[in-house]
Amino acid sequence: MPLSAKVRAAIARGNQVARIFEFGEVVDGYPIRVVNEREARAGAGILLLFGLIAFSQAFLNGSFTMTRMVILVFAADFAIRVLINPRFAPSLILGRYAVRKQVPDYVGAAQKRFAWALGLAIALMMIVWNLWLNQAGPVALLGCVTCILLLFFETSFGICVGCAIYNWIWPGQAQLCPGGVCEMPGARPAITRLGWAQGATVLATLAVILVTAPLVAGMQSPRYFGPGAAAMGGANLTVAPDDCTAPALARFIGMEAHWRTRNGC
Repeated sequence: MPLSAKVRAAIARGNQVARIFEFGEVVDGYPIRVVNEREARAGAGILLLFGLIAFSQAFLNGSFTMTRMVILVFAADFAIRVLINPRFAPSLILGRYAVRKQVPDYVGAAQKRFAWALGLAIALMMIVWNLWLNQAGPVALLGCVTCILLLFFETSFGICVGCAIYNWIWPGQAQLCPGGVCEMPGARPAITRLGWAQGATVLATLAVILVTAPLVAGMQSPRYFGPGAAAMGGANLTVAPDDCTAPALARFIGMEAHWRTRNGC
């Protein structure tokens, strides 16, 4: 018996609603739902940028306003990724736009959802600790550093730590892992291996850094010659005559009072 127009319309609406809450994309030639790894890494880079700025504000200036805003944005972004659809997560929307001209790199959606769920759990913990209980200290520091490190590994090295944990908990179930680590055979290609020459180069670089660091540290701090140099008197940017005299740069940018507060003056 043919369905009425109203029934067909209701089914169509139901399918549209169901699509909103899908996780991952269906792509021809792939047996599982996937996400674009390039888009995910771009989104991670965007979150990493603002996370580093917020962490610097809290660590150096004692201002937690941006930190709290970033925590809320992180939680909302990861909640949309995990509970609704990654297609509507703000950071991934910006990431998709940034890499729109690049060939997609498809990875399995299941392990990505698990990894993002870990991120959501950390963000919710930070909301409870920092916003609700109004606490800072080691717990907040651990949460921030963990998020920053996870995002850094994702953006810089293409290493999805959450995906690795997923593959460790459920061995053999992860497919299309980032970088093909789930499928890579035991014998790595020659281009991925390191030799003694590369190791020696790294050690030599570290030796140069250790030798030159004391020399650079002993140099006089730079003097300011840009706009407003007359107001600053061409003064040194960092050296203060005594412990409670704000540096010239702090006075020039109008943050002398803030500097004094932060330094207990």
